[in-house]
Amino acid sequence: MYKGIGASAGIGIGKVLILKEAELNYTRTTITDKEAEKKRLADAIEVFVEKTMALAERMKVTAGEAESEILLGHVMMVQDPAISEQIEQKIDDDSINAEAAVEEACDFFAMIFSMAEDELTQQRASDLGDIKTRLIKILMGVEEVDISAAPAETIFVAEDLTPSMTAGFVPENIEGVLTEIGGKTSHSAIICRSMEIPACLSIPEITTIVKNGDVVVMDGSTGEVYINPEESVIEEFKVKREKFLAEKALLEKFRGQPSQSADGKVVELVCNIGGPDEAAGVLERDGEGVGLFRTEFLFMDSDAIPSEDSQFEAYKTVAETLEGKPVIIRTLDIGGDKALPYLGLPTEENPFLGFRAVRFCLKRIEDIYRPQLRALLRASAYGKIRIMVPLVTCVDELRAVKEIIAEIKAELDEKGIAYDKDIKVGVMMETAAASLIADILAAEADFFSIGTNDLTGYTMAADRGNPDVAYLYSTYNPAVLRSIRNIISAANEAGIMAGMCGEAAADPLMIPLLLAFGLDEFSVSATSVLQARATMSLWTMEEAKELADKAMALKTEAEVKALLEANAR
Repeated sequence: MYKGIGASAGIGIGKVLILKEAELNYTRTTITDKEAEKKRLADAIEVFVEKTMALAERMKVTAGEAESEILLGHVMMVQDPAISEQIEQKIDDDSINAEAAVEEACDFFAMIFSMAEDELTQQRASDLGDIKTRLIKILMGVEEVDISAAPAETIFVAEDLTPSMTAGFVPENIEGVLTEIGGKTSHSAIICRSMEIPACLSIPEITTIVKNGDVVVMDGSTGEVYINPEESVIEEFKVKREKFLAEKALLEKFRGQPSQSADGKVVELVCNIGGPDEAAGVLERDGEGVGLFRTEFLFMDSDAIPSEDSQFEAYKTVAETLEGKPVIIRTLDIGGDKALPYLGLPTEENPFLGFRAVRFCLKRIEDIYRPQLRALLRASAYGKIRIMVPLVTCVDELRAVKEIIAEIKAELDEKGIAYDKDIKVGVMMETAAASLIADILAAEADFFSIGTNDLTGYTMAADRGNPDVAYLYSTYNPAVLRSIRNIISAANEAGIMAGMCGEAAADPLMIPLLLAFGLDEFSVSATSVLQARATMSLWTMEEAKELADKAMALKTEAEVKALLEANAR
């Protein structure tokens, strides 16, 4: 048995077809006619755009509108002056052929995106890799592999699965996907989930372990993969598949239903997104709004600080798409490990404890923070926008942000520019300091949203990416649970909304505890909405509180996890 990351639920049983990219062995050459080379590049970009638009139209049918926008994003990236001009500049300055210029420019921007801490932003590095490969293929005259010709009961195996590859999928012929890299929030995972194709990602050297025609059975929930198994294992997985399909059909009854406990305690079930192109997917998946819109992508997609107007258009698009549903937008959370060359950030020995998020923004008010806050206020006239401040550790930071917002409101009033005069300003509760002064912050914030990923790391002083301390990084740890309960309790007592936008909000084991603690809003990935709603419906508030009392009386992470697993429904 081989183990990967279960990235798209479902049971797959089929035969292996290995996807291998053609070798792009071009020679880096010195060119003399730069204008001719730039014309060759422009022609290649034109072909790229034409082909990608056609793929996007195909994906609208096979995966849905939101997923097709991933490919439309590729068109926007290749046409972005920051990227296209950098490629041309390399031709001009270095006198190199277009293939080499494309590779060097795309690799540069991919490196910037890969430095981000969140996987959604890191995915843009993978996007650039896809764009680079396809552009060079066009320049070299190499034809794309026809994935649509794959026979029924195919298990695709690849080093990575790019959006352009998945656009060629015929879902009914594909039993599953196995890759060597990728995570749950990678585009390959998102698209597989949309097409309801089981996927197990990050299986080391899987492309060399299997060969074409091998029989594979796989579980896209657990990441388990069996190659050429005995007949008894195949029969076992056939039974698992029938059970999975039956359970999936039952989830559909929760579409359009309120998000509530078994005895009618109603909460808000919203979604986390990374950009305007993901907003439509929230509605498609029956989300009740946006609980976290990360704004870093606007800055990471550019080689200069994005203008107020460009930000305004992005925020306005999301607000209008959500049609009056709440949209919580987090102000710029950058710095430290998410450095951008044009921001001139210092190199730090410990970036997670350094100059980032609100700390950075309050030092760059005029050129960065004020334009963003002004864009958010202007966009609030088009929907139910709420502003969230990240990495708050003291009330002075919140007060400083609110003071800037008050100044901007006065400026907008003077110019007669519309905005939501009652716009809410809240705090992303993700530090131990914020947890300890939750009562103080609750007196001045309009809402809380708990970021359990960072809260867990900061509370346990453990880097989730460090395997030597990974055992400490767990939301089930009593210290983390007490922090969560304290934050929610402070919000409840102050009469403000307590939300959660970290991964724990979608954890079936955590949901009864969060209901018992008094959480008002759960923000999850769009694909987790129905499952989270179904889990909530299995618990009465009395049962949830009884379980929470037992969990909070325990002393170790292992004891808490064992209790929650034993009571899972």
